[in-house]
Amino acid sequence: MLLSEQFYQTEKTGYLNEQFRLFHLKDQTRKEFSYHYHDFHKVVIFISGKAAYHIEGKAYQLKPWDILLVNRHAIHRPEIDPSVPYERFILWIQNDIPWQELLKCFQKANDRSYNLVRLNSALQEKMKDILFELENSAKSDEYGREILTQSLFLQFMVYLNRIFLEKQYIFDKKSYTFDSQIASILQYINHNLKEDLSVETLSARYYVSKYHLMRKFKQETGYTLHNYIVNKRLLMARTLISNGMPVTKAAQESGFAEYSTFSRAYRKQFKTNPSEELPHYSNPLK
Repeated sequence: MLLSEQFYQTEKTGYLNEQFRLFHLKDQTRKEFSYHYHDFHKVVIFISGKAAYHIEGKAYQLKPWDILLVNRHAIHRPEIDPSVPYERFILWIQNDIPWQELLKCFQKANDRSYNLVRLNSALQEKMKDILFELENSAKSDEYGREILTQSLFLQFMVYLNRIFLEKQYIFDKKSYTFDSQIASILQYINHNLKEDLSVETLSARYYVSKYHLMRKFKQETGYTLHNYIVNKRLLMARTLISNGMPVTKAAQESGFAEYSTFSRAYRKQFKTNPSEELPHYSNPLK
């Protein structure tokens, strides 16, 4: 399904009810975007402008037709130069689509801590052709529109997975910047949410003072160490609960030592009790 820029701008909470949704956007604004996450996966195809994309501590400097894989729950924000128009495709993909193998690229991006797909000219033309066909099909009223749109989406995602999983993309160390120590800490946090992640424990593990760690983490990522960990744990608990795990066990598996602390934080973040059914949405990280 394709939606206009106007619709995208009104959907600031990022609800996604279809299996996928495609946007083609072009704007020129001085708006500064805050860090946020989604409860669905996102593919960003950069067309033109001057932009960097911050994803989990890495800042990617984009070139035309670069593709970014943004895993669900990944903290991210674009940084846009307002002096020129910013054009891009954005593809939202639900986490429970029937074709689960097509989500492997997002998991692999998370495992590699690397989200950029930069293509050679031949692959770039192939992906552009499929993408424009997908856009045209989604906008048409012709016979078989939904079937063709779905088949083009599947084709695009199959090729994207092949390219990323088989490392057919161009890897350029100059295409992104990051702090190696903070990157290591982020990876450790995301793989050990159940463990003790106090500032004292992390500072001892990485041989840095806790005050320097907190300051550097905020400087490099845009959010505090405490808020980052709490939100990641809440998102993990939310996923476990939606998959049928009992609420108390989900809290424990996500690293909350006390249920009362978990329950208060959950209600504050999601505006609902843990036992209630959870909608698909996007929310800024405070």
